[in-house]
Amino acid sequence: MASLVRHVTIDCADAYRLAQFWLQVLDGKLGDDDHPGDPEVLVESAGVSLLFIEVPEGKTVKNRLHLDLQPQDRSRDEEVERLLALGATVLEDHRTADGRGWVTMTDTDGNEFCVERSAAERAATA
Repeated sequence: MASLVRHVTIDCADAYRLAQFWLQVLDGKLGDDDHPGDPEVLVESAGVSLLFIEVPEGKTVKNRLHLDLQPQDRSRDEEVERLLALGATVLEDHRTADGRGWVTMTDTDGNEFCVERSAAERAATA
């Protein structure tokens, strides 16, 4: 049997604070023993589990790996607005006039991620 990805680990300045952001993004839950001030915090969700680990050095360059989010119950544009309200920022907007494309955003720690079109939006333009 091949290996399975247990979770994606993300280095950060404040594990609990960043986990709180992603907890809301993914509608997930914290690990049972994770609390403010912990140097490692796990966010479990239906799609993927994210483990946030505090490191002393700050982020200096573009991520070599990033998450692509696909909204489940709203449009891409509605999800972008929701994420902005949670504290994310738009880094690059790749939306096109025909409704395709994606938006590259950063989380509250500056890590890049993308918001793609929902499955319903993709089906409507197929």
